[in-house]
Amino acid sequence: MTLTRRIFTLATLATPLLAPSLHAACGYQIDTMLEGLDAPWAFGFAAGGILITERDGHLLWVADGKHQRVSGLATIEVDGQGGLLDLLIPRDFERSCNIFMTYAKAQGRGSGTAVMRARFDPHKTALRDVTTIFEMRKGTSGGRHFGSRLVEARDGTLFVSIGDRGDREQAQNTNSHNGTVIRITKSGAVPNDNPFIDKPDHLPEIWSYGHRNPQGMTLDLKGNLWVNEHGARGGDEVNKITKGANYGWPTIAYGRHYSGRKIGIGTESPGMEQPQHFWDPSIAPSGHMIYSGKQNRQWRGHHFVGSLKFDYIARLKGFKLREVEQIQSDATSRVRDIREAPDGSIWFLSVGNGTLNRLIPS
Repeated sequence: MTLTRRIFTLATLATPLLAPSLHAACGYQIDTMLEGLDAPWAFGFAAGGILITERDGHLLWVADGKHQRVSGLATIEVDGQGGLLDLLIPRDFERSCNIFMTYAKAQGRGSGTAVMRARFDPHKTALRDVTTIFEMRKGTSGGRHFGSRLVEARDGTLFVSIGDRGDREQAQNTNSHNGTVIRITKSGAVPNDNPFIDKPDHLPEIWSYGHRNPQGMTLDLKGNLWVNEHGARGGDEVNKITKGANYGWPTIAYGRHYSGRKIGIGTESPGMEQPQHFWDPSIAPSGHMIYSGKQNRQWRGHHFVGSLKFDYIARLKGFKLREVEQIQSDATSRVRDIREAPDGSIWFLSVGNGTLNRLIPS
């Protein structure tokens, strides 16, 4: 892997060290800030720099015009769509030095979504006190549908999305972690107000279930949790997550199987939640950010979702959520992750280009 010359520090966003490459998009300036990334999956801002995960098991630290691989990772199982996946810089990072990552962990003949906690030392570019605080229940093989986004709730607990691992019926099995959003503490313990903590045949970590493959997850400005998830052929969804709720997969869906067969019983069923928005055809959504309005008040509360299939960033808004814009340029090839920087600019990862980019309204 070769990282090329477009390296910038967070402290120099307004005046980069070198002129970034520019991409035309109607009404926007998109700057390519970093090139040469290999299957990038997630990034985060910390200690004046940027951490980036690459699916094949590398964690990169970009700061002060330099880039380095971070040492000390746990063993990563690179398995199809699995590998080193999401990254969370918690609000207390400056005090705790802790970061959290999701990854595919070997489980006998298969692998499963797991959560790693580690202390990050930017001066030594190293991790220490690396601990796996959670791994999903064993029993699934194959390299599909790890889900794997991380969000810190306002109370400091962690939400983790887990895909159905290609075993779709398990998403309705509450004695399985497949197809769920779970909630744990930063030590991996189960919070005592989780919805199923005292219910038999329900795993206590589960917060919601009936998900297919949630690859985007974020909080809105009121602290509510949202996810986006892949459908099959059509039926990608944006869901507002309610404690203990069932989101229907694979009993109900707004798409069809890749073979063309009908999924489940239709689009509705009592006791199952409806999406706030769905796409048909599928856009293959990944990454999800709800904007604060810091640099553009007109976008306050709007949702930004990357499309892996159609190479754009979807902007959605409204009480009845709808897609109102597709932000597209040469820079938006297979958008995997999208986040708001501390200064209110919008950054995103392009898997197709192997780049980290910054978007600013013109």
